[in-house]
Amino acid sequence: MSKKIKVGIWGLGRAGHNMHATELAKYTEQYEIVAAYDTAEDRRAAFAEKCECELYSDEAAFLADDEIEMISIATRSPDHTPHAIKALATGRYVFLEKPIALSYAEALELKKAATDHPGKLYLRHNRRFEPAFNHINEIIASGILGDVFEVKLHRDNFQRRMDWQTIIDCGGGQLNNWGPHIIDHALCLLDSPVQEIWSDLKKIAAVGDAEDHLKIILKGDNGRIVDLEISGGAAIREEEYIIFGSKGALTCTGEEIKVKYIDPEQILPELSAVPGNPPLEGGFANNEPIKWIEETITVAPSCGSEMHAIWLEMYESIRNDAPFRVSIDEAIEVVRVTEQVKKGTPFV
Repeated sequence: MSKKIKVGIWGLGRAGHNMHATELAKYTEQYEIVAAYDTAEDRRAAFAEKCECELYSDEAAFLADDEIEMISIATRSPDHTPHAIKALATGRYVFLEKPIALSYAEALELKKAATDHPGKLYLRHNRRFEPAFNHINEIIASGILGDVFEVKLHRDNFQRRMDWQTIIDCGGGQLNNWGPHIIDHALCLLDSPVQEIWSDLKKIAAVGDAEDHLKIILKGDNGRIVDLEISGGAAIREEEYIIFGSKGALTCTGEEIKVKYIDPEQILPELSAVPGNPPLEGGFANNEPIKWIEETITVAPSCGSEMHAIWLEMYESIRNDAPFRVSIDEAIEVVRVTEQVKKGTPFV
């Protein structure tokens, strides 16, 4: 068997054509696109100009192509689970675009198929490889922020969007678009099982009937709060990350992280609350000087991660049995939270 993994792309829309195929072009020593399938003739014609491979208009013929070792699924959201189950049934490796499922029950069906074909299913939660996310996790792990008690995550813009991803029947809405990425980040940063969920969904600027503005607050068993917002109706953007800890805080947008924390060499004396009357002036708190360290850092995690590096980690997992950081149970928990958030809203 060739060391290259031979890939068949299922779906040649924006994800399959512009993301999967474009990313694979960076790793020609590890992967080779040998086939692609789409029902739309214009999509196949456009892909023929991008990549020399076997192009299929028939699903059965595509699935029967013996050259394909991995099927990369980039179809519309409602088709992700059924297509993944079909692909797994052929015995091939499967790389599944998010959302992995549109309901918790569907996600459990996917897990059963993955259990029946162990080691074959990989999930494209590629934001786990986002440089800022990884660098922020390194800063938290260093301890300079102290005990993290609250996290805020934002992905905001204003867009009168009108494609199928704004239509409920097509699996649209921000919960299925940005949601899998940011909810996954939230669950990682919560660092604890979810104890409570509060949410609010709205339609602000998008033309369809699905939600385009959402707020979710997760509370963990550890007491930590993650407040996340995804909006297509917010005219002013907020910081993408805000982390509050007992000894400091950070913010991050784009490639810049700003950190403020107490100098680790400063030893703060023990204090006790005083029940008596405070001085009339300046008596709210102990006015000891605190030595703050403030830094602006360019995003550059020590792991050197880039989002498209998910393909490299998957290759190492398949060829060399290395670990892959996104588990089926973690992805299913994202779907469970998503379903809980939608429950009782007009956007189900």
